[in-house]
Amino acid sequence: MPLNRRTLIAASLSITFALAPLTSVFAASPAPAKGEHGMVVTAQHLASEVGIDVLKKGGNAVDAAVAVGYALAVVYPNAGNIGGGGFMTIRFKDGKSTFLDFRERAPLAATKTMYLDKDGNPVKGASLDGYLAVGVPGSVAGLEMAREKYGKLSRQDLMAPAIGYARDGFILNQGDAASFAGSADRLAKDPAAAAIFLKPDGKPYGIGERLVQPDLAASLAAISEKGTDAFYKGAIADAIVKAGGAKGGILAKPDFEQYAVRELKPVTCTYRGYEITSSPPPSSGGVIICEILNVLEGYPLSYLGAGSADTVHVMVEAMRYAYVDRNSALGDPDFVDNPVSKLLDKAYARDIRDKIDPFRAGVSQDLMPKGFGESKETTHYSIIDDEGNAVAVTYTLNGSFGAGVVADGTGILLNNEMDDFTQKPGVPNLYGLVQGEANAIQPKKTPLSSMSPTVVAKDGKPFMVIGSPGGSRIITITLEAIVNVIDHGMNIQEAIDAPRIHHQWLPDKVYVEPFGLSPDTEKLLAGMGYHLDLADQTWGQAAGILVGGKSLAEIEKGGGARYNGAIDSRAASGEALGY
Repeated sequence: MPLNRRTLIAASLSITFALAPLTSVFAASPAPAKGEHGMVVTAQHLASEVGIDVLKKGGNAVDAAVAVGYALAVVYPNAGNIGGGGFMTIRFKDGKSTFLDFRERAPLAATKTMYLDKDGNPVKGASLDGYLAVGVPGSVAGLEMAREKYGKLSRQDLMAPAIGYARDGFILNQGDAASFAGSADRLAKDPAAAAIFLKPDGKPYGIGERLVQPDLAASLAAISEKGTDAFYKGAIADAIVKAGGAKGGILAKPDFEQYAVRELKPVTCTYRGYEITSSPPPSSGGVIICEILNVLEGYPLSYLGAGSADTVHVMVEAMRYAYVDRNSALGDPDFVDNPVSKLLDKAYARDIRDKIDPFRAGVSQDLMPKGFGESKETTHYSIIDDEGNAVAVTYTLNGSFGAGVVADGTGILLNNEMDDFTQKPGVPNLYGLVQGEANAIQPKKTPLSSMSPTVVAKDGKPFMVIGSPGGSRIITITLEAIVNVIDHGMNIQEAIDAPRIHHQWLPDKVYVEPFGLSPDTEKLLAGMGYHLDLADQTWGQAAGILVGGKSLAEIEKGGGARYNGAIDSRAASGEALGY
């Protein structure tokens, strides 16, 4: 879009309106955590402590990431997992980077129509509840591969804290207790899950009570002793297969035996001189973040202002076009030819800008592709060590407590990741995403994900580590944190706490967090043709690190702490810890 048309966006609305005051939770963001040697930011304070202890003992960022991953499986069971899967983006101290895909895979017996009835319509709950919803777990294989290739410490050292918390228990705080209370009815439906997470009277554990998980401790101890074979070739896999077979599942022993982690080249792009390193397909995250940033790079966002109608307009339109591409073109690279080069091309972004009307909202239905026919229960953590190695990990069970099932004797909650596939083109999934054939179910295929573990660099040095849970909104949460720091000058905590907007092509709505926009801005956007969905609750739990200062201004002055960590104020149990 030529410059004169871009400036019309500002001129047409006369003035940029600032964000309205946030809710009391976000009214004044706390100062970021500071550290000179390392930083760990997770959604559960005990897991953050585990990660920092590993760094202090001489482990690197990958070691800390592995220890945190296992710890979260114990102390953050609604999302932390060894019965799910995820992604890890690593940027090494020398500037090189890699990406580990340990996402769940479709079982060998999976079929394209497995969740449809005889009339071809989706069966309600079939892809979400029980053993038929479970994909082959990848977390154990992924964490072990990361440790073996890039860590320094032993598996036994890194798993010991998790085993201790499972065996001896941990005391629940308010955030922990709230997660159990919110899912008590669902957990009660599976006797093995209820036996772990509910008290004998059927009520959930509350604040100040201790949760002990002896079966999970035994499973973790077996993995610590025997490695991945204990999970994929031994008694654990046998127990999961047996339980699934008795309760309508299709997982088989070969599904576990054939599981393999993929090491892939990360997606990279530039934004205003910063280098973004993020997740490639089977994640849509890195590609779509880069596509949106490429579009936004042509607009003077810092001048237009955070939360102004002008800024919201161009952000929503960039999201609209990018999510069309996400939902129709991307999928598992072993099954789909992903048009990554095209979507990352700056010229493609320019073409999108040329199509954006500076005065009016776009119409999603007009962008329907020819032939077209994820939840807060993910968790993200960010880590950086004294040498500058940076690790971003996002892993998931998909829905809260996954499929809500535990195979007897294992203590392991299993995922319901199969819902991330396209059950039927044009039919929304758990997160309202309307997806196409590229993401159809096939044996051994990985469902398309929005998880976006991201590392940002500047001048060859790490600048920011960022990511979040949030289902289909992970992409926009991560994107907005980056924009808030680079364009709007917020410090890392403010950037993460700031109210969020989201658009994902279909449904054609702009989702807005409570008090996210001023009434004046809302009126301007409505006048442009936008349908605003003013949410009654927040979303996401971002975890971020900024290097060299708490904000861009402090970094440029050269007087800030080396590492500055922030856990989302929306994360009731999380903590950023530095040393």
